[in-house]
Amino acid sequence: MTRLTGRALRATIFVGESDVWHHKPVYAEIVRRAHAAGLAGASVFRGIEGFGASSLIHTQRLLSLSEDLPVAIVIVDEEDRIRDFLPQLDELVAEGLVILDDCEVIRYVGRERAK
Repeated sequence: MTRLTGRALRATIFVGESDVWHHKPVYAEIVRRAHAAGLAGASVFRGIEGFGASSLIHTQRLLSLSEDLPVAIVIVDEEDRIRDFLPQLDELVAEGLVILDDCEVIRYVGRERAK
């Protein structure tokens, strides 16, 4: 089990829900690669409204029926492990935003795997 406490780095990646990589959602490929790289964890959050560099507002409001809502992927791990993962994000994120924040991990506990 991965253990993580103390100082860490948080990568937050903003992409569109309809962004794809080889016919699969970009957010799913980012999570798959983060897992394969052994990073401490990754979570995907679907936004209800937002806009980015294109200035086009995407919303889930009924009358708008956007099919490209914002998605945020959050990954937290030790700084060097996150920075080593950045080339993967360069490859996957054609349009979007990648930000890094220093953070402090207070508690990181997972379930024991069934044997």
